[in-house]
Amino acid sequence: SRRNFVHQFGLVAAAASSMPTMAANAVDAQFKEVGQQERPPEGESPFSTLPNGVQIKDFRQGSGSTVQNGSRVELTMKGRLLNLNGVIFYDTKSNDPNGFGEGTPLQFTVGDKSVLPGLESGLIGMSRGGIRRIIVPAEVGYGAFPSLEPQPLTDVERRALDSVVKNP
Repeated sequence: SRRNFVHQFGLVAAAASSMPTMAANAVDAQFKEVGQQERPPEGESPFSTLPNGVQIKDFRQGSGSTVQNGSRVELTMKGRLLNLNGVIFYDTKSNDPNGFGEGTPLQFTVGDKSVLPGLESGLIGMSRGGIRRIIVPAEVGYGAFPSLEPQPLTDVERRALDSVVKNP
């Protein structure tokens, strides 16, 4: 009957209205460690922290001589902003004057003070062909050295970087 239907529907609606409260409490737990670095998956090594605060993690070891002060390097890289969920602010692949998708690597001599000190220190010890993730803190990055390389290639990338540097 109609009365039974309304009564049953009323119970379902009452039960449903109390569910979001329980779900909201469960959601709070997932934000408990927001802003903290995620622990690595089983079997993976964590980032190593250098004395200047730069964090590094090798994904593939290269071969040959290692980068040291005075080494001339060609770097294929992608710069991402941690504060903006990994928005890309620099990509050597997008610096592509011939249009074939090859990009132009960032070239410099380690120690010549043309690139961010945090990037230089993160490269020390790498070999040709290696892949390393480098997390550069503001003190040895754009926060203290905003005019050093790598500089964004487009206006959109520049605005993304500036939004983080000017709003720490």
